[in-house]
Amino acid sequence: MATAAPVFDPDFQAMLETLLRWRRDVRRFRTDPLPEELIDRLLDLACLAPSVGNSQPWRFVRVDTPALRAAIRAEVLKANEAAATAQADPRRAAYRALKLEGLDKAPLQLAVFAVTDPEQGHGLGRRTMPETVAYSAVLAIHTLWLAARAHDVGLGWVSILDPAPVVQLLDVPAGWGFIGYLCLGRAADEQEVPELERQGWQDRRPDCRQVLRR
Repeated sequence: MATAAPVFDPDFQAMLETLLRWRRDVRRFRTDPLPEELIDRLLDLACLAPSVGNSQPWRFVRVDTPALRAAIRAEVLKANEAAATAQADPRRAAYRALKLEGLDKAPLQLAVFAVTDPEQGHGLGRRTMPETVAYSAVLAIHTLWLAARAHDVGLGWVSILDPAPVVQLLDVPAGWGFIGYLCLGRAADEQEVPELERQGWQDRRPDCRQVLRR
């Protein structure tokens, strides 16, 4: 017997739009730990993300060991300095002024991987586009991001990082491809305007919806 689909009324639609508008790449965190039951809940919600062929290729690694966190932080700082050096003046100074990672205070750190050739899904939908496995893991991150925001938890994606040392440090199984490194915790502050806009790095384009019609 079919189950009736829920009806998302205008109030829900408005709240969903608010959630999307208030999703932030958080860089400043409070240090108080997140309850374990909340972490479990958020990861369960992340696993509701769509995936190619229902392959569910995402894998999460909780990085709790202080030594591992310190080693990954060192890799981030190394990559961050290289990125700063590559910036042309005067943007280099503006880059150095940005706080691009929350590794010192975020109570939860997750490395996200994708199984590059998962048995689950039997290859459906990825024969000609194997990269859809990685896309599926990114969708899990985005689902986690929204779920976290709805539970008053901030998420920051540390993208200035060389994947190879992370894979080696975390000693993950062969066939796991690195997707992203995430920091999660309660945000230290809330701002309606995203930080990169407030700092003058880059405004959101007013014409971001660009559609070609053929």
